[in-house]
Amino acid sequence: MNKVAVIMGSISDLPVLQDAVDVLKGFNIEVEVDIVSAHRTPEKMFDFGKNAHTRGFSVIIAGAGGAAHLPGMIAALSPLPVIGVPVKSSNSIDGWDSILSILQMPGGVPVATVALNGAKNAGILAAQIIGTSDKAVSDKIIAYKESLKSKVIEGAKQLKKE
Repeated sequence: MNKVAVIMGSISDLPVLQDAVDVLKGFNIEVEVDIVSAHRTPEKMFDFGKNAHTRGFSVIIAGAGGAAHLPGMIAALSPLPVIGVPVKSSNSIDGWDSILSILQMPGGVPVATVALNGAKNAGILAAQIIGTSDKAVSDKIIAYKESLKSKVIEGAKQLKKE
């Protein structure tokens, strides 16, 4: 079974990252959630980053606000794909500090970056990555995308009725 780690720098990031957890659970993908602060628990971050691939994870979703070093540091330590979620935190500069900290990674250390507070898309992207080698997950992604299409078509029909 595939497993995704959803990590964050602080408990205050959980309301944003919960969207990724919910999406992954909706696709029946095992999720492990933890707080791994790049600045307050660097030893834990190093241990997690170095060993995540040996613990059965396929993808890591890392959310952080402010300086937002967690996704990049995890990407530097782990061979797994990392999806960064910039979080607009209370000390943030409209979220741009987080976005740019995660987005502007040096060559050789990629972090797939979603929109500010875009944990839902992070969950979907993680599922799509897993779906490349897991037909059951791939089938669920296809059905999910069809449901999006159906909602748009239904909305267009409702609009025409008004």
